[in-house]
Amino acid sequence: MSRDLKDITMENVAIERKPHDALALLLGTEMAAVDGLIRDRMASDNAPRIPQVTAHLVEAGGKRLRPLLTLAAAKLCGYDGPYHVHLAATVEFIHTATLLHDDVVDESAQRRGRPTANLMWDNKTSVLVGDYLFSRSFQLMVETGSLRVLDILANASATIAEGEVLQLTAAQDLATNEAIYLQVVRGKTAALFAAATEVGGVIANAPESEVAALRDYGDALGISFQIVDDLLDYGGSSASMGKNTGDDFRERKLTLPVIKAVALADANERAFWSRVIEDGVQKDGDLEHALGLLAKHGTLAATKADALGWAEKAKAAITRLPDTEIRALLIGLADYVVARVV
Repeated sequence: MSRDLKDITMENVAIERKPHDALALLLGTEMAAVDGLIRDRMASDNAPRIPQVTAHLVEAGGKRLRPLLTLAAAKLCGYDGPYHVHLAATVEFIHTATLLHDDVVDESAQRRGRPTANLMWDNKTSVLVGDYLFSRSFQLMVETGSLRVLDILANASATIAEGEVLQLTAAQDLATNEAIYLQVVRGKTAALFAAATEVGGVIANAPESEVAALRDYGDALGISFQIVDDLLDYGGSSASMGKNTGDDFRERKLTLPVIKAVALADANERAFWSRVIEDGVQKDGDLEHALGLLAKHGTLAATKADALGWAEKAKAAITRLPDTEIRALLIGLADYVVARVV
């Protein structure tokens, strides 16, 4: 059983500066159970490389936001059964599988400050282990006995893949606008955030109004989270991001700051973006020039404003649920996501 919330005052929680750390402290028993279940289910007697690859990524750290959101949503709705642990592990498996696949697609060399699995082993291994984790996630879903949970998470898995495919076609096309960008972000990132919070309410048999509020919170939080990540690529530190500043530029990804700059570009600026993004012809000094254009048109500030707006939507959604310590931390989490660029 989890620690009694009454035993953990807000003064105790306040010791942790970051809301996700405070959530991890508050839900420490459940998170330990999630970690144990993950270790158990990523084992394979027949293919020892599977736990090797999975452990390389899972044990590299990360905030574990998605499983924390599932646990927090369930507890916020008064759940006291065992299956929120299964669902939290499911969400983490889905997330880890997508990371393995993404690194192959993006030809990435670094993830969470460490060499990617495809670099440590090879692309075939990364893809197949990702497939294995997807399969494991569906086994965990079924064990909850909830067809609705299965439907939510299966739909989220399909939406994630759809978002990634859409990004392939849109990421290097200057015709990509903010509406298409939002569609990509809702698919590849926000879908799992929304599913993570929604299933927490569903497994707790919460009223539909609360389930909807949790889904809306996860959706808005996920959008804000991804916008901030895209923003940090043009101004964050490599240490804090676990990747190199400017990776999105070098990978020719049309993220929101660039989309806004393209929309405001004159003929010469558009020719520059066409060369470096669509044609993939990049030279020394191009990243610095790109940063100059973003500054000229104020698109970093505009992107930050969008992230803040989605964080406010997340906070408004979660305030539709009972006023508890967990709700306060979820509100704080929305603030923290955007505080990374304040």
